[in-house]
Amino acid sequence: MSQDIVSDALSNIMNAKRAKKTEVVIKRKSKLLISLLKLMQENKILSFKEIEEGIKINFEKLNECRAIKPRFKVKGRTDEDLEKYVRRYLPARNLGFLVVSTNKGLMTHEKALEEKQGGCLIAYFY
Repeated sequence: MSQDIVSDALSNIMNAKRAKKTEVVIKRKSKLLISLLKLMQENKILSFKEIEEGIKINFEKLNECRAIKPRFKVKGRTDEDLEKYVRRYLPARNLGFLVVSTNKGLMTHEKALEEKQGGCLIAYFY
């Protein structure tokens, strides 16, 4: 088990998906992981709720989610700053989201471009 709670949780979700399960319970949690799951829930990719044992995640509509390592820094002032990462991690231009950690919190790459916010890439999902 590594020190990166977000990466471990996303790996557990993908392992459960490969095992043809529709939900998983994550025992370790952090504020960053909760924020990431809320962002995914807003985009209707998954649903979750906190329980005594940890976090119960239902991911029927999820295709893939992964943590981005190393956490690349992006400026977000222009479209070219994020474009190479969108091409690298997402299967199509309008399919999926990169998650950017900014000084205003976690947001998708589209919202970061609208607000001209830069930050670190945390994960992607579609």
